[in-house]
Amino acid sequence: MHYAPQSEPCPLPYSPFKSCTVPRPIGWLSTVSADGVPNLAPYSQWQNLTFDPPLVMFAANQLSNGARKHTVINAEQTGWFVWNMATYDLREAVNISAMELPPEEDEFDRAGVTRADCIDAPGPRVAESPAHFECRYLSTHRLRGHSSHGWVDVVYGEVMRIHVDDAVLTADGKMDIPRIRPLARLGYYDYTSVTEVFEMKIPSDNPATLVGLEGKSS
Repeated sequence: MHYAPQSEPCPLPYSPFKSCTVPRPIGWLSTVSADGVPNLAPYSQWQNLTFDPPLVMFAANQLSNGARKHTVINAEQTGWFVWNMATYDLREAVNISAMELPPEEDEFDRAGVTRADCIDAPGPRVAESPAHFECRYLSTHRLRGHSSHGWVDVVYGEVMRIHVDDAVLTADGKMDIPRIRPLARLGYYDYTSVTEVFEMKIPSDNPATLVGLEGKSS
């Protein structure tokens, strides 16, 4: 099976595109509007870009009415957005926060999660989340779509502050991923959570090849 998505209809009842690049980490992003209204929404097109300095990105399609997402507008207007780690225990709250709500409605209240103050960012973070990035907005790259939903804003940010709950750290100072069970998107309505971890090292006699891969803070 193959097809050209720009010129041919998909021969399957469900498009395979969104279920091939998997699992996709969830960018559960909190912002605040210029009027001071908190916003919370999940994005499954989220990723780290580099680590020196730590840079991140997320891609936001438009709302069903063709309007740009509140997260994008808030980040552009205030200069900040916050990533909150989405976990299996928080899956229902993450799902509720994906609802399209009017800009004056607070998704923290609708999802039933607690607001915690940030240190640098003006908006709140999710207190129940085990890790957070306070991100300074850098820029938006807007790409044309074939429909209202197809237009996309690719937003870039620099991580200015990292929060981690001490309770989710191992004795040797690593994130205890199987305990945290980070949430990830698989396409369709399907999700997964990380419950198993294995280690692999690139075969190399050159230490410079491995710089940054192990994740040592030094």
